[in-house]
Amino acid sequence: MSLFFKKSIIAATGLFLCIFLIVHLSANMLLLLPENLARGLYNSYSTTLRESILISIIAYLLYISIIFHVIYAGIVTYKNRQSKGVRNVMNHKNENSSWASQNMGVLGVLILIFIVVHLVNFWARVKLGIGENVKTDVAGNMDVYEVTFTLFHNIYYVIFYSILMIPLGFHLHHGLKSAFKTLGFYHKKGLKILAKTSLIYAVVMSVGFGIIPIIVYFK
Repeated sequence: MSLFFKKSIIAATGLFLCIFLIVHLSANMLLLLPENLARGLYNSYSTTLRESILISIIAYLLYISIIFHVIYAGIVTYKNRQSKGVRNVMNHKNENSSWASQNMGVLGVLILIFIVVHLVNFWARVKLGIGENVKTDVAGNMDVYEVTFTLFHNIYYVIFYSILMIPLGFHLHHGLKSAFKTLGFYHKKGLKILAKTSLIYAVVMSVGFGIIPIIVYFK
């Protein structure tokens, strides 16, 4: 299996995950509404996600994308570290490569740790029924809002969550640009626009996800 194929898998799955993050952040923004409004909307949204067949299919594609992204990124990072001479020639450290590009493996590990902790606290409890039973709201929907609200009032979880949005931002900034290049996008003017778009996207995602728990904590 060629290096190009592995990088293409990383790029394609990464772009899919970038789209997911936009949807996820949009849903999280419901938490910023007044509680009497936010609870109903957030729980209704969560119920729709769990009961929709189409969303279920997309969810499985998401799980597969995460797994493939992590596995192939790990393989490519390992191969690059084995080829030190080639890596140094290609990267020209401190000249052509950004700090993020040189540390995508480390950033990826930090994000993976966040994903695991996040899944244990949300997905495993809501989807698999592991841990404390999730109650229902007045509309009969599973009260996912209460689960989220409670976690976002745990100062240690809020700090953990918000701080790890920093490596996410760096990862997204470099990853989004690299994904398009890997898939063959090399238009000169387009690359300049892509660089700015990637920066804006990374800032919005990292700041957006990072600040919501803080705001909810002080609500």
